[in-house]
Amino acid sequence: MNYLLINYILSRVVAIEGIFLLLPSLTGLIYGEKDDALVYSITAVICIIAGVLSGMATPKSNTFFAKEAFLAVSLSWIAMSLIGALPLCITGDIPHYLDALFEIVSGFTTTGSSILTNVEALSHANLIWRSFSHWIGGMGVLVFILAVLPMSGGSTMNLMKAESPGPSVGKLVPRMQQTAFLLYAIYFVLTVIQAILLLLGGMSLFDALCHAFATTGTGGFGIKNDSMAGYSTYLQNVTTVFMFLCGMNFTFFYYLLIRKVKDAFSIEEIRWYFGFFAGAVILITMNLVANGGRFWHSLQQVTFQVASVMTSTGYATTDYNQWPEFSRFMILLVMFIGACAGSTGGGVKVSRIVIYLKQIKKELLQQIHPRRICVIKMDKKGIEHETIRSCNVFIMAWLAVFLVSAMLISLDNVDTTTNFTAVLATLNNIGPGLNVVGPTGNFSEFSYFSKLVLIFDMLAGRLEIIPILILFHPATWKKKA
Repeated sequence: MNYLLINYILSRVVAIEGIFLLLPSLTGLIYGEKDDALVYSITAVICIIAGVLSGMATPKSNTFFAKEAFLAVSLSWIAMSLIGALPLCITGDIPHYLDALFEIVSGFTTTGSSILTNVEALSHANLIWRSFSHWIGGMGVLVFILAVLPMSGGSTMNLMKAESPGPSVGKLVPRMQQTAFLLYAIYFVLTVIQAILLLLGGMSLFDALCHAFATTGTGGFGIKNDSMAGYSTYLQNVTTVFMFLCGMNFTFFYYLLIRKVKDAFSIEEIRWYFGFFAGAVILITMNLVANGGRFWHSLQQVTFQVASVMTSTGYATTDYNQWPEFSRFMILLVMFIGACAGSTGGGVKVSRIVIYLKQIKKELLQQIHPRRICVIKMDKKGIEHETIRSCNVFIMAWLAVFLVSAMLISLDNVDTTTNFTAVLATLNNIGPGLNVVGPTGNFSEFSYFSKLVLIFDMLAGRLEIIPILILFHPATWKKKA
């Protein structure tokens, strides 16, 4: 185990987080929140100094093996969260540190679940930090480090795989640094375009930045108590479009960028994503209309909510707790499916769902025709056995974590629907669930023990289970594994 290399990565993460903390510090100064600005400034300076000093001992080898990558990523996200919670607690807006930790982990993992009952009571500095944490976590802080501080001579693919959501990660261009930079460039451009469109719709600069950060990061922290219900239809529609776009595999945008439009729309996962999304919107809209809803109003609200839930953003414009049971079930279904691999969205991922469906089809065909050779393909290419194996391991690990977490938080004696959807919402990084944790509720009623369980779920969900579980395996910490 190359502990010096892991320490080097952790030091860079801490220093980068210190730089990021300067944004809420500046925001506090602009809005006259001098005490909050001071808290963020001091935290930022300490992080930068500590990161620089601890990273002075450079490792002899920059080569990442899978174990080092998983360990570095997991510890980086934990360290980032522990530090990021401090200003929220010290400023007094969230007095209990564990509540502040829940909030910032929800931010970095782009979950959007909250323990706050009155979001509007927070200072501007804390509001922008919550929303900005979505943007930081959406693409990943280690991907950012690879983009701006490349490690010379090292194998960084394992590092990127450990942090990036989805069953596989590939290079868009030959060099990993170029791939990371290109991903962040696309991410940044989408954020800027959305912010401009929100400004054109009459939203203030502060509101536009907060919502652009939270939308492109598919996080969903609102800065109003009613999330986005109070904003105009135009602003809601702009947000719908960008939630949907940021739930797509970023390879799609790369192909558009190099003018390979046909290749972009030929990506099989993208077509399934469109299909799942359209199917859910049509079915829920029909169900609402059949129960007395107005068609165009229902269509607009359903499109927003399906985009919000499927991409794991978590914004709300209506209380879908009040929808008919069929519509509520469909919401749970798209919560489970989630967004595309290689996006900022959460969930099991569309590509995995497609692979599972194709595995079922293959098994049925082989039972009917035992001598038939069946190959599972995506984008007309055979899927490697390793990818199929990792997908199967993921779903089993996901189910195990889901069931154990639901069992543990059931000790709070909250109803089963709330328990199950709370775990689903945090493990899939969605935000709201149903009943107590629905779009008009929050997670404040859970005990601190349950909040710790859900914090674990958010981190496990963002890092796709395995990197976090590796922390608890004894072999990880042995000198010779």
